[in-house]
Amino acid sequence: MGKWFILPLIIAVLSCGSDGKKPSGETSGENVSDVIPVGVALYSFNRFPFPETLDKSKQAGAKLVEGFYFHKLGEDFDNKTMLELSDEDLMRMKKFIDDEGLRMPSVYAGAKTEKDWNRFFEIGKILDLEFLVCEPEPAHWDFLDSLGGATGIKIAIHEHAKGKSRFWHPDSALLAIEGRPNIGACGDLGHWVRSGLDPVECLKKLEGHLIGIHAKDLDESGNIDAQDVKVGSGVIDYAAVLKELNRQNFSGPMYIECEHDWENNLGDVKYAVEYLRNLQTVN
Repeated sequence: MGKWFILPLIIAVLSCGSDGKKPSGETSGENVSDVIPVGVALYSFNRFPFPETLDKSKQAGAKLVEGFYFHKLGEDFDNKTMLELSDEDLMRMKKFIDDEGLRMPSVYAGAKTEKDWNRFFEIGKILDLEFLVCEPEPAHWDFLDSLGGATGIKIAIHEHAKGKSRFWHPDSALLAIEGRPNIGACGDLGHWVRSGLDPVECLKKLEGHLIGIHAKDLDESGNIDAQDVKVGSGVIDYAAVLKELNRQNFSGPMYIECEHDWENNLGDVKYAVEYLRNLQTVN
């Protein structure tokens, strides 16, 4: 091998950097989609039994899913909801998840009593949950923070639409978060837009407290009755959203929550998963 062939090869290797790392502030294109993992909120498939929701999520390309407490789980679970399940039922639920090669880090939860909140944390331990997404009453905030500290399962305050919940604005979530280290926020981009808020500004307000994101798209802003549309075709600027989340070093999860064409929305869910993954490679 001649020296004129070896020299360019050495230069090419050195140009990559001795440690193979990209300059600070840049991320490798093939790895950037792992920075904010995109999963599926099973509520997208709420018309279907639990095993089928998992199958559809897998078909959509998801590795992560988020359950919801009022789901009628289907014949495999005697059409019960999550709070009605025995520990044995929950172990079977976990096996369904594992068998599909999925992981369920979170569940949308709701309870009116401390007893039921306790049960959700027991459920969380069985299912290996990392956090509960919920909209708890102020009387339960300290109690939930304490349970979160004892179990390692965080609380993520869900941002709903104005008039639908006390938690429609980031400031309302921050009231629950203040002084409670085991409570954070789940930013719902679509509900913020319904409420006439700028989702990027909302994300900025919640910096350091975001645990999860619900991703959807709408046909207009500032209208509580705005229609859910295919992600990327509505008014939400997802490039700006991802840029802000990356600035915050947010590591997910971001769940697709498709609320249209309930009986036949798998195609749009799959598109949304791919759209947000691909968009990360150019941000």
